Amino acid sequence: MKDKYRELAKLYKTTLLENVIPFWEQYSIDAEYGGYFTCLDREGKVYDTDKFIWLQNRQVWMFSVFFNQLEKRQNWLDIAKIGADFLAEHGRDNEGNWFFSLNREGNPLVQPYNVFSDCFAAMAFSQYSLASGSESAKEIALQAYKNVLRRKDNPKGKYNKVYPGTRNLKTLAVPMILANLSLEMDWLLSSNQLESILDSTIKEVTEDFYDRDRGLVYENVTPEATHLDCFAGRLINPGHTIEAMWFMMDIAQRRLEKREDQADRDLINLAVDIVLNTLDFGWDQEYEGIYYFLDAQGHPPEQLEWSQKLWWVHLETLVALLMGYRLTGREECWQWFQKVHDYTWKHFADPEYGEWWGYCDRRGDVLLNLKGGKWKGCFHVPRALYLCWQELIRLGTKKLYGKESNES
Repeated sequence: MKDKYRELAKLYKTTLLENVIPFWEQYSIDAEYGGYFTCLDREGKVYDTDKFIWLQNRQVWMFSVFFNQLEKRQNWLDIAKIGADFLAEHGRDNEGNWFFSLNREGNPLVQPYNVFSDCFAAMAFSQYSLASGSESAKEIALQAYKNVLRRKDNPKGKYNKVYPGTRNLKTLAVPMILANLSLEMDWLLSSNQLESILDSTIKEVTEDFYDRDRGLVYENVTPEATHLDCFAGRLINPGHTIEAMWFMMDIAQRRLEKREDQADRDLINLAVDIVLNTLDFGWDQEYEGIYYFLDAQGHPPEQLEWSQKLWWVHLETLVALLMGYRLTGREECWQWFQKVHDYTWKHFADPEYGEWWGYCDRRGDVLLNLKGGKWKGCFHVPRALYLCWQELIRLGTKKLYGKESNES
């Protein structure tokens, strides 16, 4: 098995360093106005020049991570700086809220209606500050993080179009991203603040959104953590659930590195249970792949794209399965990993032109001739390739549970 892990580690590493990163290095940089182009076709040609704050910040974060964790390549730091400088100048309104999108020159197009722009700004500038030593980047990161904490209970604020009081729902996306974001910000937060926020997000994800009777995580619940019998109340988002579970595992394993606590072991096992339950529920038995959206009761989903197969769903699943397998040794994780790996590499990878396809129909045929757009940028593909590579290295060197395993 060690040879298999090392062979796979080489595949993920080579694809990241020789296929995916070069695509963004070559085609995404806006040398005239700063920031990045993300609307790129299969060959890397720009088909739209609007700049979406989520994706701009995600690319700053990604190249900062490469610089901080892979290699101190000046080119990677320079690319992160191009985005960070553009965003620092154009990304926020006068009150410090991050816009949703800008035009190429940096003029705002869409109001700061969504707290996730602030989330990814905090992530990006935290990593960029670590990479560059910039004090102003650190200040931007902390200001964005405070925005997230301030807005987390009402993420859209005055831009919320829902009529108040009739159907109150909270969404999984907020605590799950806050969990991951807080780990990213750990070097800027006090230990007490960090642990308090992590405890709160763990409790919310694993108690409020998790239905123990069904073994599934719901995308939306009432503030009292009950289900509503409506489209939103029955929504299952397999990709979000599985991504949230590797966030939970990441929190637990980081804590285990500091102290041995059965609660952290229990959290890891619960997260793995949820991943496996979600795959059993969300796997397309006829055409393979993981559905984008499902209705918990089997009714027709509200989203017309419910049956599509998306890149990020499958990539986040690969991360969760490898992490779960390394941390627990559960054979079901490895079996599912091989199955999802085969599907993902068959349908999304593009060795000819670089980067990966984003959107396939239910049968697995490519829907859109793009490598980036309004929602897909330099994030899920490189992050997942990097994390899977690192997990496979640990498996290949028998580093299970943070120590030597007995596997032969």
